[in-house]
Amino acid sequence: MANKETRSTFSAKLLRPKKPSDGEDWAFVVLPKAASAKLPRRGRTSVDGTLNGQPFNALLLEPDGQKSHWLRIDKALMAASHTAPGDVAEFGIAPVAREPEPEVPDDLRQALQASPGALATWEATTTLARVDWVHWVVTAKQAKTRAKRINDALDKLASGEKRVCCFDPSGFYSKALSAPEAEA
Repeated sequence: MANKETRSTFSAKLLRPKKPSDGEDWAFVVLPKAASAKLPRRGRTSVDGTLNGQPFNALLLEPDGQKSHWLRIDKALMAASHTAPGDVAEFGIAPVAREPEPEVPDDLRQALQASPGALATWEATTTLARVDWVHWVVTAKQAKTRAKRINDALDKLASGEKRVCCFDPSGFYSKALSAPEAEA
């Protein structure tokens, strides 16, 4: 776990998403702004921590569009921590010492493999830059937009651009990112 200066402890209510898009049983919590402020970035970032004393590793926090983050809690972690949506739980979190590599979707991976110039820049970027590239691609709502973003990413990477231009990873300025809506 990271150093104590960036560690946060807090209590929060586990919320059930109003419309879980994947049909799975999960909950989420929006971090208090003070806990989020200790994190290294306003965008996606991974944390190690505990939920009611149950350890977890490298869970990805998503930006909530309000300069904070939210955390998805899957069914297995809820079971292990003896929690359920509606419960107030105790959290301890700290940024991971080293951000894990993002899972690259097959369509983006295949496109990168087919473009040696783009792949060379991709491999020369930081892990956090790759997290943002992947996030930019997978947040496209339509297949046509996703395909365009992949093509644009290849062009930008092939020309040496290591960061996604004009993409607000916090969601605060573009309002493109937010926590799920909670069930009433």
